[in-house]
Amino acid sequence: MRIGVLETGAPPKDLRGRFGRYPTMFEQLVGASGDEWSSFDVRRGEFPASPEACEAWLITGSAAGVYEPEPWIAETGAFLRAAKGKAALVGICFGHQLMAQAFGGRVIKSPKGWGIGLHRYEVLARRPWMDEAAAISAPASHQDQVVEQPPNTTALAASAFTPLGMLAWDDQPAISLQLHPEFDPAYARALIQSRRGVVFPEDDADRAITSLEGSDDRVRLGQWIADFLTTHQEAGR
Repeated sequence: MRIGVLETGAPPKDLRGRFGRYPTMFEQLVGASGDEWSSFDVRRGEFPASPEACEAWLITGSAAGVYEPEPWIAETGAFLRAAKGKAALVGICFGHQLMAQAFGGRVIKSPKGWGIGLHRYEVLARRPWMDEAAAISAPASHQDQVVEQPPNTTALAASAFTPLGMLAWDDQPAISLQLHPEFDPAYARALIQSRRGVVFPEDDADRAITSLEGSDDRVRLGQWIADFLTTHQEAGR
């Protein structure tokens, strides 16, 4: 399967050497033998030739907010709309928010503040590519949230902190998730440490780092994404 990563952000420079870039993290989490991966740094104006250039597009996390007036954000949203029905879409964190905004939802900087550390979502609805898990846990790192659900979507998983934590589109092959299953706990800890006392208060950072010692569902979520993509690929044959 040809999978294109729309790279909307990058790890801090001092962490890239240890953990790599986001496309690499996703390929390690989701990739299967025979998949062809490519990446496009849309922040620098690197866009695919067409929505049909890949069978699926994965939109990464970013330090940017989808409501910011950056030209690349609007261009990426337009690309997603052009890709509707032509390729599968998977959005993670910023990608989750951008998909929601591009297709009629609303995103804000949440007054709830930052969500960091290991977060748990209860499963609200199921799709054939999901297993029977009642809840999912994975690292979170976000202050923005989807606050108005896009039309033609179903909320698949949520928490009290993030009521629209995972969405599936009913009118196209598209899913999105606020959590970061691609974040290895070691990277999530290093990211929090790099922002300690600057972005996050010390006590919040301590609690978030401690939470990452718990078990997570990163592998499960990676399999869900892989099975979703396989389902789309088989449907297109």
